[in-house]
Amino acid sequence: MGQLPLLILLFYALYEGLLHAFEADHVLAVTNIVSQRNKIFPSIKDGIFWGLGHTSTIFLIGIIMILFKVNIPENSFSYFEAAVGLMLILVASYRLYIFFRDEKIIIHKHRHEHAGTNKHLHAHVHLKGKNLHKTSYGIGAVHGLAGSGTLVVLIMTQINSVTNSLLFLVIFGLGSIIGMSLVAGIFSIPFSKKLINSKKLKITLVVISSVLCFGYGCYVIHSNLN
Repeated sequence: MGQLPLLILLFYALYEGLLHAFEADHVLAVTNIVSQRNKIFPSIKDGIFWGLGHTSTIFLIGIIMILFKVNIPENSFSYFEAAVGLMLILVASYRLYIFFRDEKIIIHKHRHEHAGTNKHLHAHVHLKGKNLHKTSYGIGAVHGLAGSGTLVVLIMTQINSVTNSLLFLVIFGLGSIIGMSLVAGIFSIPFSKKLINSKKLKITLVVISSVLCFGYGCYVIHSNLN
């Protein structure tokens, strides 16, 4: 394969990786993660970790199939897809659970002295910080199972060089990381504390995103096990 065709192929891999991040199941899963944030930058980091997990799985399957010439039965990937559907259901259910548990609200009591001699207590509510990066990585890794076999088989039929095949997967993964960081940043904006001051609005957004995620998970399972 000449240099120009390879370059075009790698740009195509980057494009496909970016586009792949915007698929419905990816968007719904990440939205349920970043809805727990109230700032955009930590959400973008969640997206990056999601992309890293996704890339890790695809690259691992690629090594197994391309480098070690292991043939994974095509029907196995239907079960992988169903596993992604189950994960979407679990993510949505857990998101609703922790939200209606008030997201681990911590109440600190402080004594305040006002003009005059009266003193009384105020309850200050703070949301406990969460490290969601590991969760994002794990969810991304499970998502990497879905469709990875089809992608690797396509590469194997189009690229003869093992090195170029693995390079394609790396560039595809890079595109996924960039794309998912964009997805996470964009879909975290409605949950930013600078935009949401209404508790009712936040409840509505969280419930809608979680119900959509749950419903799509059911659809994925039904589509791949029937």
